[in-house]
Amino acid sequence: MKSLTINASQRESVGKKATKALRNAGQVPCVIYGGDTIVHFAAPEIAFKNLVYTPDVHTVVIALDNGTKINAILQDIQFHPVTDKILHIDFVEIFDDKPITMEVPFQTTGNARGVLAGGVLRFNLRRIKVKGLASKLPDVIEGDISNLRIGNKLLVTSLASEDYTILHPDNTVVCMVKTSRTAVADDEDDEEEGGEAPAAEAPAAEA
Repeated sequence: MKSLTINASQRESVGKKATKALRNAGQVPCVIYGGDTIVHFAAPEIAFKNLVYTPDVHTVVIALDNGTKINAILQDIQFHPVTDKILHIDFVEIFDDKPITMEVPFQTTGNARGVLAGGVLRFNLRRIKVKGLASKLPDVIEGDISNLRIGNKLLVTSLASEDYTILHPDNTVVCMVKTSRTAVADDEDDEEEGGEAPAAEAPAAEA
């Protein structure tokens, strides 16, 4: 998984007055949990642009002005209800030997047979919640939809990997091909030739 570096200043004063002064100066107050001690720091709001305003996920290296570097992941973020400015960010420290939980973006590969026949691909999940070592987690989880016909569903079990554990129930639908007014039978050619239609990636299941 990709990593971003954020240059920051450790802060000693954490009261409301000090926090307000930081925000007035264009700084975002932050905190890192999960280590031996809680670390309070601040960085310019623009430093978080590539971390917050992106569909991608990253681990983060917090490079403090005292020379300390802390590996972490974003845990929670607070925005101003009117201006959408970042008010506060919580991070969790990560370690090479301890698994972490993250939501990784999902994207499809291939062209679904049902879509080529006029169906519509619908997504139930855009991110997959997984647990594993940070060094093993991918930037994106891909799922092959080539064999999905109209009515077929892709389940999270199709995305299993030895590198991480999927934290959704096995029957969770990631995406499916639904019918549309322009849809036609996508296996007519197979039937005409007397051949057996190939099985779908994940057969349709009743709700």
